[in-house]
Amino acid sequence: MLKLPPLSLYIHIPWCVQKCPYCDFNSHALRGDVPHQEYVDHLLADLKTDLPMVNDREVTTIFIGGGTPSLLSSQAMQQLLDGVRALLPVSPQAEITMEANPGTVEADRFSGYQQAGINRISIGVQSFSPDKLARLGRIHGPDEAKRAAHLAANLGLRSFNLDLMHGLPNQSLDEALDDLRQAIALSPPHLSWYQLTIEPNTSFGSRPPVLPDDDALWDIFSQGHQLLTAAGYQQYETSAYAKPGYQCQHNLNYWRFGDYLGIGCGAHGKITFENGRILRTVKTKHPRGYMQGRYLDKQNQVENEDRPFEFFMNRFRLLEMMPKQDFSNFTGLSETSIRAQIEQALAAGYLSETATHWQITQKGKLFLNSLLELFL
Repeated sequence: MLKLPPLSLYIHIPWCVQKCPYCDFNSHALRGDVPHQEYVDHLLADLKTDLPMVNDREVTTIFIGGGTPSLLSSQAMQQLLDGVRALLPVSPQAEITMEANPGTVEADRFSGYQQAGINRISIGVQSFSPDKLARLGRIHGPDEAKRAAHLAANLGLRSFNLDLMHGLPNQSLDEALDDLRQAIALSPPHLSWYQLTIEPNTSFGSRPPVLPDDDALWDIFSQGHQLLTAAGYQQYETSAYAKPGYQCQHNLNYWRFGDYLGIGCGAHGKITFENGRILRTVKTKHPRGYMQGRYLDKQNQVENEDRPFEFFMNRFRLLEMMPKQDFSNFTGLSETSIRAQIEQALAAGYLSETATHWQITQKGKLFLNSLLELFL
């Protein structure tokens, strides 16, 4: 029997001061001013259009991503979140995250964002090396990153995150670990520490920089992982570490195959209906089309035969034990429908199993693609 999973809301703010060479997110270099008022009006109109799909279900987390959401004024953020709360029941305990750049102006707005309801800020630091920041096209320096982290810590938010990259162009093991030590010294409750990957349709994609080789990357990861563990951080997802009790609830809902409404340019959504249908939506990518009121770009139904792959593709990113019941609850399929694949995964040593749970093993993490192919 299919159950409705928890519901989140994702809000996309598409503008950046300039486009970073590694970024393949839907972001657009700003020409002129951010149309604060106009864009918030469109976001709320977009949300209104989606409301019939969720029938007054409570929203448990909100994530405002980009682009650079901290280009939005604190007044506009207040208006946006007030508008959301007027349209949807938002849990009083909801985690409400906003991504921010460490640039000075935005850091000064943090307390305004907090008053609007933001209780978790994710700061895009990426590196503390001025050379590496320049190579990544970032427009802040190490001091601004530290100042933003101190500001976030002093506001008494529920949590804050630092985003950090490793495997950067010509990065040595010492440089990567030095970045990590500086991040740990700022004591964020949550650290996203992910490897730079070269994506097509980015400027790094067309002119690839020299990155550390696989052996060097493994050394960076294994020694960095030890540093983080020694500092009291637990890895709970492929690239996410948190102090106990500070995992990002919004991301957990994604990886657990939860539901989420997506509003704003290029935002993705996934909604489960009472009748067992699962629908994925994608909004219009370009601000120009979006702000003409053409919100929905495409939607497709997740058919029964695709559900096991989609469920496990998300779920296997998490290192936690996974209740078997979640598979049946959130896909509407029985465990017997995937038993043969589970047996193969157990035989290959990719998974371990108890009467009630599955868990990905170290080997399963290393051979994630092979594990997922079993469910294709």
